Amino acid sequence: MGFSGVVVLGSNGEYVALREREKLAMIQRTRELFPPDQLVIAGTGAESTLETIDLCCAAATCGADAAIVVTPHYYRSRMDAASLVAHYRAVADASPLPVLLYNVPANTGIDMPPDVVLQLSAHPNIVGIKDSSGNIPSLAEVLRRRPPDFAVLAGSASFLLPALALGADGAIVALANVAPQETVALYRAFSEGNVLEARRLQLRLLPVNAAVTSRWGVPALKAALTLLGRAGTYPRLPLLPLGDSERRQLQHILQEAGLLEGIAI
Repeated sequence: MGFSGVVVLGSNGEYVALREREKLAMIQRTRELFPPDQLVIAGTGAESTLETIDLCCAAATCGADAAIVVTPHYYRSRMDAASLVAHYRAVADASPLPVLLYNVPANTGIDMPPDVVLQLSAHPNIVGIKDSSGNIPSLAEVLRRRPPDFAVLAGSASFLLPALALGADGAIVALANVAPQETVALYRAFSEGNVLEARRLQLRLLPVNAAVTSRWGVPALKAALTLLGRAGTYPRLPLLPLGDSERRQLQHILQEAGLLEGIAI
């Protein structure tokens, strides 16, 4: 379908709601289901540096190709530049997997400054970043000064086209779960120089992306997958499923975007 791989145990994979044995089982099963030429990137972030390292090692044993590590954030007031650099360097030094930084301030309350990202980009085992901040000036600064082998990936489809226009290498986005063909089509249209088509797709998909991220989040993503016939099931507590009214609104958004054509509801 045009994807390079899959992330397991990301934010929309509800990694925070899973026990360790479930996390490892998810990585192993994902690796079994995907062909060898498809990357399996495992979420291994934890509040403790030592636990993060342990999860990176376990993920490698389970067949992951890379680790994506969210910023620790419980002690948010002390997660300054020095702490973040020390954490990621220690993880990267010990991890048998290449490490991707994961910046998602909407969930963590921490927005990694460009200078921190660029310091870490010099580490040989830190290979890129998924930036979900939507902070375009910061993203542009990283893209302007990054090493040539450091991948910068848009972390939300809300700014996929602007990120690509600035030179981002690709994306890891929730939208790809519910609109995979359209997400790939947007990327390809831009890559082939068809900016008008890429813009049309970006604007068409904005309401869908907002619904499954900033508006209703994981419960909407699960409900959308169910509406699309992909067995989305329900989120784990403390998250609750969408109510009837929200579900109807979501269905309307999917219909407006043309994603439910040919699907019996």
